[in-house]
Amino acid sequence: MDTATPVVELKQITKRFPGIVANDSISLKLQKGEIHALLGENGAGKSTLMNIVFGLYQPDEGSIEIDGKPVIIDGPNRAIELGIGMVHQHFKLVQPFTVTENIILGSEPRKGARINYRKATEEIRKLSEQYGLRVDPNAKIHDISVGMQQRVEILKTLYRGADILIFDEPTAVLTPQEISELMEIMQRLIQEGKSIILITHKLKEIMQIADTVTIIRRGKVIDTVKKTETTPQELAEKMVGRNVSFKVDKKAAEPGEVVMQMQNILSKNKDGMAVLNSLNLQVRAGEILGIAGVDGNGQTELIEALTGLRHVDGGKVTLHGKDITNLTPRKVTESGVAHIPEDRHKHGLVLDFSVSENMVLETYYKAPYNKNGFLQYDEVDKKATRLVEAFDVRTPSIHTMARSLSGGNQQKAIIAREIDKNPELLVAAQPTRGLDVGAIEFVQKQLIAQRDQGKAVLLISFELDEIMNVSDRIAVIYEGQIVGEVLPEQTNDQELGLMMAGSTVKRGAAHE
Repeated sequence: MDTATPVVELKQITKRFPGIVANDSISLKLQKGEIHALLGENGAGKSTLMNIVFGLYQPDEGSIEIDGKPVIIDGPNRAIELGIGMVHQHFKLVQPFTVTENIILGSEPRKGARINYRKATEEIRKLSEQYGLRVDPNAKIHDISVGMQQRVEILKTLYRGADILIFDEPTAVLTPQEISELMEIMQRLIQEGKSIILITHKLKEIMQIADTVTIIRRGKVIDTVKKTETTPQELAEKMVGRNVSFKVDKKAAEPGEVVMQMQNILSKNKDGMAVLNSLNLQVRAGEILGIAGVDGNGQTELIEALTGLRHVDGGKVTLHGKDITNLTPRKVTESGVAHIPEDRHKHGLVLDFSVSENMVLETYYKAPYNKNGFLQYDEVDKKATRLVEAFDVRTPSIHTMARSLSGGNQQKAIIAREIDKNPELLVAAQPTRGLDVGAIEFVQKQLIAQRDQGKAVLLISFELDEIMNVSDRIAVIYEGQIVGEVLPEQTNDQELGLMMAGSTVKRGAAHE
């Protein structure tokens, strides 16, 4: 085969949904052995385009060629036959099954009528070694980390013989260490003769790993460039259509009195293990306290204990000196706590409710939204219209289902609702997870604006850059305890990384 023939070529692909052209005559070429990044804002049409390549959607116009031959990809099975595999952003794994059971699901090797597990396990172990994936074929999915689950998804595509791999926002849920391991895995895949399309909006990753970048904005291709001939600044501008600042502009904090205090908090899981272990924390008015830590060290439990979603077994949580320990979530909200949850699908929105209905999830029972037990829809719509405009939530209408908004716009809707409550304490958990640079800049400005109005902001994030950039003070959490506090201007990634891994820094843990 002539090397110049692309392994995949998309020719003028157009895809329309009611009220929106998701892909507008998009053309793209993937060469053998290259990592081609597809860069764009949330809702730019990246995932739609890749779902077309993987056969989940059919294009309204345009054609696809594999190795120079036109093909019709009428479903994922056809895509798999053509050697295309997709690693989705939200993993499609059966939790109680083992790694092997998940990988062979739907293409089980048979020995007579029985499934030949030994053969499958052996094959998976070989593949795992060949690509440096280090996955245990017999582990249960619910016992392994998110990073490992993603490797299982990668193995699933390799087991089915994929030569062309599509990665959809693969680093959205990974820790910094897992991200660098994933980069090594991708390099290894390329060395073994695979070709990769990487959907992302993280410029750092593109500069690190991609060969070619195609930028999409609002469904159209803006440009295709070689990575060596561009800069992150230039890519960001093409992606959002304006200049983007990577540094957060903010004046020095002027912290006031303590708004929220957690004293000696103890919380156990169902096996009686302490997931929060004599945890102490204070957030003051007019400051952003960032919580840094590796995923799984008690961040989720801390948020749940604070917002009334988890039982506290010892210690107390106070807001302006008032005890709010173990109050119901509604009572906590009414005391003046707003919460941007880390999982926007599970805890932030009701996906099958409209944007409008989602805006009053926590206030629907109050006037003016409720009168004698009946929802006043005109009032609800008035509020939704105001918030959608103020926070630039891009939606065809306030009556559109929350499910059909892009991730970034779902997040903006939640932030609009929470900030609108005018809280004393804003708890922001992974507020920019999965967002593009334009949306990240917007969200971070909102957090700083809250701080500047004298509110207390608690920011929990796995993005070290975000913690360093946005926080006024940083507390490090490790195994359910706050093990130290530092000021962003007096620390660096290395030192924070060490504290996050549990080694105490010479300055000593700053406990109150």
